[in-house]
Amino acid sequence: MRTSLRIAFVLGLFITAGNAVPARAEKLNPAEAAAQVDALLLGERTSAEGATPDRTAECDDETFLRRLTLDLIGELPSPEQVTAFVLDPAADKRQRLVERLLADERFGQNWARYWRDVVLYRRSDDRALISAGALQEYLATAFNGGTSWDEIARGFVTATGDVRVNGQTALIMAQMGMPEETTAEVARIFLGIQIQCAQCHDHPTDRWKRTEFHELAAFFPRIAVRPVRDGEQRSFEVVSVDRDPRRRPNGNQPRGSAEHFMPDLDDPTARGTLMQPTFFVTSHRIDEGKTDQERRGVLANLMTAESNPWFDRAFVNRVWSEMVGEGFYEPVDDLGPDRQCSAPQTLDLLATQFRANGRDVKWLYRTVAATSAYGLDSRSRRDPDEAPFTANCLQRLRADQLMSALARALGVSFDQGRGGGQYGGMRGLQGQFVQTFGYDPSDPRDEMAGSIPQALLMMNSPLLARAINAYNPNTELGRLVAENTDNETVVVEIYLRTLAREPSD
Repeated sequence: MRTSLRIAFVLGLFITAGNAVPARAEKLNPAEAAAQVDALLLGERTSAEGATPDRTAECDDETFLRRLTLDLIGELPSPEQVTAFVLDPAADKRQRLVERLLADERFGQNWARYWRDVVLYRRSDDRALISAGALQEYLATAFNGGTSWDEIARGFVTATGDVRVNGQTALIMAQMGMPEETTAEVARIFLGIQIQCAQCHDHPTDRWKRTEFHELAAFFPRIAVRPVRDGEQRSFEVVSVDRDPRRRPNGNQPRGSAEHFMPDLDDPTARGTLMQPTFFVTSHRIDEGKTDQERRGVLANLMTAESNPWFDRAFVNRVWSEMVGEGFYEPVDDLGPDRQCSAPQTLDLLATQFRANGRDVKWLYRTVAATSAYGLDSRSRRDPDEAPFTANCLQRLRADQLMSALARALGVSFDQGRGGGQYGGMRGLQGQFVQTFGYDPSDPRDEMAGSIPQALLMMNSPLLARAINAYNPNTELGRLVAENTDNETVVVEIYLRTLAREPSD
């Protein structure tokens, strides 16, 4: 009865209107929230005729261990960990596994690499890659230390300083401080809204108007990215420009302008229309003439305020998509009141509770991992006419995760570096892996496919060829063959190292 009342209470709090102010919800712990998520999903999966769609069974312990370890810390479990977990008779061993992995410093490192790719894959200038190391270090520390998501987001919007030192400057650096590009990325990453489609005309498939895009861009004209040199090291810094640089006598001016003007499409040479900073979700407007820090500070607060439902939905949608294999919205960065959500009540519950729990990032991972939806067996991606979330969809590993899995399986070392992959200036096999297997994590997974270059890299790499040489006693495979005369023992060990399970018949 208590659970039923609680579900009814939370259902009464759901707000699906894009600009409505979410009501305050009863704060639920991860187990309580997960139970309500499963109850809502069961209803939202049900077809119009009332029949419950086909649903896979719960995954076995080996699958759950492999899935969760990859999701949370980006690595495969060791053969010893697989054996210990399977043999553990405790009823709460899955919950204890979640806690152990969330406490591992590799949790922050893994998700820092994910968000590093989100921020930098759509960069407008490759020089932005010099910010990757600081960005990754900042995010790893923030995720491991329990920094709330709204605090992280506000820092990215208001950041200034050397991009090699302050990782929060990476988003602005990625777009070289250009107001229009920065505006588009802030809306896409933190709100999940593709408002950049309204830059030159009213959005063709959403309600956003061209004026709304440029009113949002009016929060950013007073930022600039300029080169700096500290001894022999060259860098860039994000600075505030609180007056029009064209009025200064110095010829070497940072890029920027004191105000933002919407271009005149009929006369591109004209100055255009002066725009006042206005947040398109709530129509909140600030007065002209505010300093850069005042403008960006106001925007950061408006973006993370309870009156903006898209901030929490965007983060929840991404995390759910990465862990369950399919987002409530697809692509994960294209939300909005005119977009189709596959389970709107479930998403609203998670977003409401994420906000009620202080935007605690680890709370969300605990909750998703505790749902039955997360623990379902794996299937390939569903057809469009099939019910969502009836299985855990297979996910492609990121390039850094694939390198880590190979390193563990083959007993070789891949140093991911301070920036990781292409971001750390790697050469050789590591750089090749990022170049060949890397992808934008915001892209729909069903648009990704294996390629001939990927197959050729796995087949022709001299390092990999040496690592799988069974006649070399210095390789892991060579050691296994030398130490075991029974082929079945070797095969079992190989399965545990590569797939984190023992082979079936």
